[in-house]
Amino acid sequence: MKFNIVNEIKLSYSRKGNCERSISSSADAVNVFREHFDADEMDYRESFFALYLNQANKVLGIKKISECGITSTLVDVRIIMQAALLCNASGIIVSHNHPSGNLKPSSCDIKMTAQIKEAAKILSMSLLDHVILTSDSHYSFADDGMI
Repeated sequence: MKFNIVNEIKLSYSRKGNCERSISSSADAVNVFREHFDADEMDYRESFFALYLNQANKVLGIKKISECGITSTLVDVRIIMQAALLCNASGIIVSHNHPSGNLKPSSCDIKMTAQIKEAAKILSMSLLDHVILTSDSHYSFADDGMI
């Protein structure tokens, strides 16, 4: 008799090196994101990161979600949510850069933000902000009342 073997899935998350940073404003989030974005590529190509927070808005971790082209980056909402579940996040803040220097959210940015917000809501989490960065400025969906 032949048995089918099902692969065991192993996921891990470690708090090693976890800092006690709290996020209380978009400026706090921008400071964390700027530490992780490659400053030399800020005006060259888009990257997308997610920052995960506990219920007290303390940072649990940050994950690069994608790094792509000059005018866009592919974002899979499932990857954002997978990491959020793994570290037991209550809140999520996402960020990507605009190499063009234009801070205005595109229609794709607005649609993606809505998708992430809905996915977070289904999992009893909150999308707290989506920050667009340029080399010298930023735009916050939350500060502008878009979240």
